[in-house]
Amino acid sequence: MKIGLFVPCYIDAFYPGVGIATLELLERLGQDVTYPTEQTCCGQPMTNAGCVSDSAAAEALFVKLFSGFDAIVMPSGSCTHHVRSHFDAIEQTDAVRHVRANTYELVEFLHDVLKVRDFPWAEFPHTVGLHNSCSSLRALRTASMSELGEPAFSKPMTLLSGVKGIRFATPARPDECCGFGGTFSVTEEAVSARMGLDKVRDHFHAGAEYIVSADSSCMMHQQGCAERNHVDIRFIHIAEILNGARQ
Repeated sequence: MKIGLFVPCYIDAFYPGVGIATLELLERLGQDVTYPTEQTCCGQPMTNAGCVSDSAAAEALFVKLFSGFDAIVMPSGSCTHHVRSHFDAIEQTDAVRHVRANTYELVEFLHDVLKVRDFPWAEFPHTVGLHNSCSSLRALRTASMSELGEPAFSKPMTLLSGVKGIRFATPARPDECCGFGGTFSVTEEAVSARMGLDKVRDHFHAGAEYIVSADSSCMMHQQGCAERNHVDIRFIHIAEILNGARQ
């Protein structure tokens, strides 16, 4: 399978180690991965702000760079959701439809496509609390939603269970929003900050040493809330754990 790796702009700017871990992990699993160096942004920030037409150039470049791949993989649920569900600023050509249908968030690609369950090189002797972003949970359906009363499942938890030494803490409200929400955290900053602090404290009181997530955007928000309020908890992307980080 020929894979195109997309590293979201905010990860490239603030968490490049997540992009590197994603690339290394896919290569460990024997995949043929290419990182197009001309990539920029998927267009999500403009669309989320209501400026849909301003996403057109970013979306067109994305399609130009990635339409030749069998699968496009990215370590971000929200960017994946944007490409699949809101890639509407450009004409819906065959190339656009191919990109939309074959874009995957890293966890679902590992779990559903490659069907990986064991990571023999990985060991993480810490207690972690899992945070599922709203995009991953309610759009990509990588885990069950409590409000539906459905049977419990969790693709990221299944993957993490293949890591030696890892332990799990269960927060009281495991699938509650952390308050990031892109522009919401700017327009409703007081509500957003309180939601983030509540989320961090929930994991901390459950015994988590780390909060792990497939979305660095949520962790960036939560990390700021934790540091400002002196909550002693650390943050790590799931790709880093699965790739063998021990921190």
